[in-house]
This record gives sequence, structure tokens and C-alpha cells, in this order.
Amino acid sequence: QVQLVESGGGLVQAGGSLRLSCAASGSIFSINSMAWYRQAPGKQRELVARLGIGGSTNYADSVKGRFTISRDNAKNTVYLQMNSLKPEDTAVYHCNAAQLDRVYWGQGTQVTVSS
Repeated sequence: QVQLVESGGGLVQAGGSLRLSCAASGSIFSINSMAWYRQAPGKQRELVARLGIGGSTNYADSVKGRFTISRDNAKNTVYLQMNSLKPEDTAVYHCNAAQLDRVYWGQGTQVTVSS
């Protein structure tokens, strides 16, 4: 079992920045990748950024150059640094941890970007 707890969401003006954190606990040794997804009202959940166990990253086209995913192994925490935020980035952001045969989700944190 893996537990994920997100934090760092909030209300920010367009052009501003936020940093989301996802603290992992439990059977973290078996995690292959961690990612951030988001879901806006009336829309499907979409991948924002993924960080593989070897350090590889991939990003949604809509956030490339603005968002950065990173991790602190000592703190078992993954971060999502979000810069140059736009109103269309408004969503609930969920942390995700993937093992070979199971996926875990955090409860989500709300990000609201005002124009």
C-alpha cells in the first residue's frame, strides 16, 4: 500500500506560480513512476507530468516550459512547480504513484487561476 498526500494548491492570479507537493508513504520502494494529473470541471482527468524511476520526465504539451516535476528522495516527496499559470490551468490536481500492477491516487488539491 502507498499513501499519497498532496498540498500546495490555492488561488493565484494569471502569470503567478505555485508549487504542489506530494508526500508518499508506505510501500514506496516498489513505485515505478510518479505523476501529476488534473481534472477540470466537466473534463476528463489528464496527465500533466510524469517522473520515471530513472529520472525521465514527460509533460503535457499545454504545460511544457511552464511546469517542472521533481522529487526529493530524502523526503519521499514529489513536487510540481507551476509557473506562468493561466486560467485554463484551473483544476483539481492529483498525485499518482504507479507500481507494476497497481496505481495509487492522492485526494487532490485545488488550483484556481484568476484572470
